[in-house]
Amino acid sequence: MTGRMGQVDRRPLYEQVAERLREFIDTSGMQPGDKLSNVRDLAIELQVGRSSVREAINALRAQRIVEVRHGDGIYLLRRPEDVIESLATELVETHVDHPYIWETRQALETQCARLAAAHATVEDLAELDAALEQMGSEIENGLPGLDGDRRFHLGVAIAAHNPLLLRLLKGLRVSLDRTSETSLTRPGQPASSLDAHRGIVEAIRAHEATDAANRMLAHLVGTTDELVRR
Repeated sequence: MTGRMGQVDRRPLYEQVAERLREFIDTSGMQPGDKLSNVRDLAIELQVGRSSVREAINALRAQRIVEVRHGDGIYLLRRPEDVIESLATELVETHVDHPYIWETRQALETQCARLAAAHATVEDLAELDAALEQMGSEIENGLPGLDGDRRFHLGVAIAAHNPLLLRLLKGLRVSLDRTSETSLTRPGQPASSLDAHRGIVEAIRAHEATDAANRMLAHLVGTTDELVRR
């Protein structure tokens, strides 16, 4: 026999249905307050049983994505993308050093650096240079360089020219700002981070995607892992 069989999705059916519903909401342009189809129509559309649809709706209800108004219907409370920000904010409010936050940041920003090396424009590079200059000026004035740091990391995300990555990072912005503050207020860290930023920009300018990604990952690991282990 030739070829390979696809991997079986072992998640409960209702979880798969819930994911498909989230994807539909995200791609259909539905806005909070809009009404979804009823359970029967959703079951027909998704070709699954009504019980699986009900369980999926209950899962979305628990995440405060939808509201079930008995006798009226199912309404969208907030878009699935908004759940990302609320989850990150909840984590950061209770555990600013939660490894989920650092790990997610490392994954997203490393890919942004890789893509920026391939897609950055002259304008993108000018913005990154301006961010480095701003951070350097802040540090010279005895500040931790938070505004320049924020501008740099946002600049890399913009230079990646991937709207989904940018949207995810903007949704996490409040949480990431808190983690940056925790890191940059350590003695000696602002100058070390600025040097790392310069190396990342050099790699992006040279169109060295792997080097840019590796430098970004090393920078984020070096500034966060000690805090997570502490």
